[in-house]
Amino acid sequence: MSKFNDSIGLNIIHNWMAEKGQAPFPFQTQTWQRYANGYSGMVVAPTGFGKTFSVFLAVVIDYLNHTEKYPKGLKLLWISPLRSLAKDLAKAMTQAVDEIGLDWSVQVRNGDTPTNVRRKQERLMPDVLLTTPETMHLLFSMKKNQRFFKGVKCVAIDEWHELLGNKRGVLTELAISQLKQYSPELKIWGITATIGNLEEAKAVLLPYAELKITQIKAKQKKKIDIISVLPNQIEVLPWAGHLGGKMVDKILPIIEANTTTLIFTNTRGQAELWYQLLLTANPELAGLLAIHHGSISKELRNWIEDNIASGYLKAVVCTSSLDLGVDFKPVDCVIQIGSAKGIARFMQRAGRSGHSPYERSKIYFIPTHSLELVEVSALKEAVKQNQIETRDPMVLTYDVLVQFMVTCAVGMGFDSIKLFKQIKETHAFNYITEADWHWCLHFITKGGKILHNYEEFHKVELDEEDGLFKVKSRRISMLHRMNIGAIVSEVNLMVKYFSGGYIGMIEEFFITKLKPGDSFILAGRVLELVTIKDMKVLVRRSKAKKAVSPSWLGGRLPLTSHLSHFLRLKLSDALEPARLEKELRFLNPLISRQDQYSHIPKANEFLIELIKTKDGHHLFMYPFEGRLVHEVFSALIAYRISKLKQLTFTIAMNDYGFELLCDQPIPISETNINALLSKENLMDDVVASINASEMASRKFRDIAVIAGLVVQSQPGTRKNNKSLQSSSGLIFRVLEDYEKDNLLLRQAYTEVFNQQLEEGRLQAAFERISKSKIIIKHAKSFTPLSFPLKVDSLRGTMSNENLDKRIKRIKAQAFKID
Repeated sequence: MSKFNDSIGLNIIHNWMAEKGQAPFPFQTQTWQRYANGYSGMVVAPTGFGKTFSVFLAVVIDYLNHTEKYPKGLKLLWISPLRSLAKDLAKAMTQAVDEIGLDWSVQVRNGDTPTNVRRKQERLMPDVLLTTPETMHLLFSMKKNQRFFKGVKCVAIDEWHELLGNKRGVLTELAISQLKQYSPELKIWGITATIGNLEEAKAVLLPYAELKITQIKAKQKKKIDIISVLPNQIEVLPWAGHLGGKMVDKILPIIEANTTTLIFTNTRGQAELWYQLLLTANPELAGLLAIHHGSISKELRNWIEDNIASGYLKAVVCTSSLDLGVDFKPVDCVIQIGSAKGIARFMQRAGRSGHSPYERSKIYFIPTHSLELVEVSALKEAVKQNQIETRDPMVLTYDVLVQFMVTCAVGMGFDSIKLFKQIKETHAFNYITEADWHWCLHFITKGGKILHNYEEFHKVELDEEDGLFKVKSRRISMLHRMNIGAIVSEVNLMVKYFSGGYIGMIEEFFITKLKPGDSFILAGRVLELVTIKDMKVLVRRSKAKKAVSPSWLGGRLPLTSHLSHFLRLKLSDALEPARLEKELRFLNPLISRQDQYSHIPKANEFLIELIKTKDGHHLFMYPFEGRLVHEVFSALIAYRISKLKQLTFTIAMNDYGFELLCDQPIPISETNINALLSKENLMDDVVASINASEMASRKFRDIAVIAGLVVQSQPGTRKNNKSLQSSSGLIFRVLEDYEKDNLLLRQAYTEVFNQQLEEGRLQAAFERISKSKIIIKHAKSFTPLSFPLKVDSLRGTMSNENLDKRIKRIKAQAFKID
């Protein structure tokens, strides 16, 4: 018989919802029932359907039915990837418990939590604590931390799909494994949007054989209206970015017609640019238009989030900082500027509008160049077929493991045999060997084979009295706590007015390129650089008419393999678009020109274009696999050509293809093209064509920081990027020469191949090309597909002639040839 016959709690919740004119969805009721019956599991539902309350209310109902099981203190631990998410959820949960009549305390704990609140929490934890993976590990590094968690009944992992594919996901897996030691009857629940590998996502979160496991999927589907905004006329030679400014007049009526609009861009620089464009086009938006991204101050971000929720703001230009499930009811419209690069990201952003279950989500797509209209068509097809990308979990991340081992040693100490058994149960370390475990132990106690002579690497020692590994140095404990986490970003500098006001943060690699007196834009303000001093950028307001928009390294999002697949299919059909495909019909002049002067590649074809101009000999290839893959692909082809003839190339790439430019004819023909595109010896040739060692050295910098080999933050100081790179680079070279079997060194190469070189995707691309018909076309001038690539290569070259003029000249030459 079901344990769910306890109806007190259920009745209270039904009555509470009825008073608000609501009723639970079937998936919510199912979650409450499974939770009551002792299950752990994963809830999958669209944005705005109440995923949060499915798990939160399950714990509330269980408490109302069995108050005797719940001691004073922490009952529910809620781990979410973003701080803004936690703040918003805490408000909603507090309102719910107040209305239900519970005397529960709901609190947030993260890097923004004031010290006095933290001290109170440590004396008595709230009933519900919302936190991040990093803060969980910080709590584990505290003495006697077991007392915080011994009464916790449930841990909920919110937005699990966002954590799954990165090292923060591994931190979360380790955190759950530790909580299970403190509370053996702990229930684990994940909350996720739909992704392509839900079963794997569940297996990673819940690898424990003794748990009763379930997956609950909402049957409701979120209805999405995808509306593409077409320019007034089609440019048959498109170039990236130039459409942007021309589309401002199309965006203003959309903002006017809706209550609150979120305008998503992919980069912070793009967000700053669009904020200025919109304000210039309509000065009346001043005060009603805001800009939100990760580099503006916490106070300003909080103000913006509060004023979106109240409906005061008319529009907000934002980046992925507002991607995740913050519940903004007034938002009834979303605009995506340029390619979203992925199906899941596009759908997630669409879901920010129409946040309640029965509203339609509405998203407008604004192309930044004509070819992006093919992407809209591809997105619509992918959404129709319900094809969404997978998130691949990370495994054997030794840097995260050694950090966790030191965290345990700083906290309560650990028993080596017990901890090995504990981490082996997680998905991430299921395949770790005893030999690798002993290497990790030797690394944290003696610094490994090479660094044993340096005292600072002897962090952990074995306590002879109780047989536990512990950190006894207060200095090492403090430094370790300051550096817990798996996010290693570029070094950010604080931007302040000379008179003292704080504006935001900016990445070191950008600001160090500017000279005093130069103007740049941040948080919607035009600022003049005065000086950089003590990791602070001091500025004053600038009256300059032109200013540089900051670029952030986080902006290089790759096109996902799912989206590139649909992109190839749509381009293949573009000459004969379906009646309802308005984007492809609008693009007809461009597509026809491409077909007339070169070729439109079918889904089973691979197009190569050879063009000779006064600049030299151009080779264009179009794999449609995204910028990151094309970086490697182009280097590989250049390497293979150089084996035929020693040549020097200039390389440019975008999401659709790449260009090799040479001052001599490029020896490509029907007779050798199959060998150049061969999948044989693929990765050997890739390694020969790039500086894998240099790439691994850069990757090792991040690994060294996470593993504690290089200390990023110290009291009162933070190492700059150059210093980090030189410290870790020195260690990397020593390990390369003297300890080839070092696990962190091995990990650096593995990450380069899996992430930067996208080995799996590259292999799949060459597999596909090997079965395709190769089409080589000799064009007389730049084609619609090659022109955006040409423009990209111009951006990187120095010239006295501005970019607009150079492009007009090249266009004029192209049309003259016609």
